[in-house]
Parts: sequence; structure tokens; C-alpha cells
Amino acid sequence: MTDAWKVGKEEKKGILKTNEYCILIGVITKDEDEAQVMEYLDELDFLANTAGAITKKVFTQKMPHPNVKTFVGSGKLEEIREYIERNEDITLAIFDEDLTGKQNSFLEEYLKVKIVDRSTLILDIFAERAQTAQTKTQVELAQMQYLCLD
Repeated sequence: MTDAWKVGKEEKKGILKTNEYCILIGVITKDEDEAQVMEYLDELDFLANTAGAITKKVFTQKMPHPNVKTFVGSGKLEEIREYIERNEDITLAIFDEDLTGKQNSFLEEYLKVKIVDRSTLILDIFAERAQTAQTKTQVELAQMQYLCLD
């Protein structure tokens, strides 16, 4: 699993062209209530479906703020891992907020599935739909800029 994207017919990070099964993960912070987070996760589910992923389960956790290393707490992370192990068809975990490179790497290694955050998912959808050479280049530039932010 690499952080490199290539727009067009070549491989890229993101969602495969065939349907994948995924889980969605969100954190309910002091700044948002549960209804807002569930609305965001419904939108994330729609985005995942647009990209070709089928959501099997949604995980949420109430926390003051996302954990710097794991995004969710250690107990919730273990619950997620156990769910993935019991459901071997799950190949993707989509997080509702942007992840740092360190979070992404740790989560990918710990959960043993591809990790995607909201921004990566949206960029993947744009890349999939890019038609002209100019549009493909613009999407590739946006992807590169996003990867370099961390």
C-alpha cells in the first residue's frame, strides 16, 4: 500500500474499480453533537458508494478530540480490528476526518486494511471522473498537494 497516486488507467491510491466492502469511522467531539456526526457519516456513506464501496458498519466514539496516534481510543480501535477480522470481505476503512500520515500508516498496519480519509475519498472520486488531460492533471496536482500537507 503506497501513498502514490497516478491518475488515468494506472494504479492509484484510493478505491478499487470493483466494489469493496468498507467500514466508516467517526468521532463525536465536544464541538459536534451526535446528529451532526451521523449526518456527516451518511454523506460519507454516499461518497463511498459513489466510489464503489459498500458500507457494512459504522463506528463512532465520543471523545473531546480525535486521538493523535489512533484517531479513536484504544478500546474502540480493538473493537474495529475484531470486527474486520470477523468480516474478511472488508478491505477498506474510511475515516470521516483527515488523517495525518502517521495516523494513516499506524492504522493501516494495525487494522490490515486500506485506510482512506474523507479528502482522499473525494479526490479519488474526482480522479475517477476526470475526462480531459487538463482535468486529470489538475486532479493529480490536488492529490500531490494533499499528500505533501503532512
